[in-house]
Order: sequence, then structure tokens, then C-alpha cells
Amino acid sequence: QVQLVESGGGLVQAGGSLRLSCAASGRTFITYGMSWFRQAPGKEREFVALIGWSNFNTYYADSVKGRFTVSRDNAKNTVYLQMNSLKPEDTAVYYCAARELRFGVSRTSDEYDYWGQGTQVTVSS
Repeated sequence: QVQLVESGGGLVQAGGSLRLSCAASGRTFITYGMSWFRQAPGKEREFVALIGWSNFNTYYADSVKGRFTVSRDNAKNTVYLQMNSLKPEDTAVYYCAARELRFGVSRTSDEYDYWGQGTQVTVSS
């Protein structure tokens, strides 16, 4: 079992930056692949980025590629999402999710077992 707590959301102007953090409990953090999803009002939850056990294994949605960077610090049991050049369409509740790496990585939210409570990101124009 792993518990996830996100932080770092807030209100920012278009073009600005935010860094989200997701702190995980437990001693087996390194055995989990981590992903970020987001959900805007009236829309389905969508994949944003994922990271395997190291910072060399990452994948991004086309909509955020080149602007967002996902990373993890296994010593701190934390995964980060650095968001630069933010746009109003990035406004959403952002969630981190965990999936055991022995099952592979995934961009599908239904395949994740553990979720944080979400953190609101609002980008004003």
C-alpha cells in the first residue's frame, strides 16, 4: 500500500511556472511507477506525464511536451511535476497516481491503484 499527498498547486498567470510535489508513504516507493493526471471541469481525467523507476524513463502527453518535466527523488519518496509556460487550458485538478512497476507503466487512469487527493492549478489569461 502507498499513500500519496500532492502539494504545490495555486493560481498563476499565463506564461508562469509551478512545481507540483507528490509525497508517497511506504518503503517501497522505488517499485512504483508514478504518473500525473489532470481533470478540468466537465472533462474526463487525462494523462499528463509518467516516470518509471528513474529520471531516464519518462513519457509526456503531447499537450505538455516541452513545457512540463516529471522527476522523482527516491530518497525522499517524492515525485515532481515542473510546469513551465503555463496556459489557461492547463487549468485543472492535478492528481498523482502510483502503479507497481512489475505491471509495467501505463497512461490509462483505470490501471492505477493509488491516487492522491488532487491539487488545483489555475492559470489566468
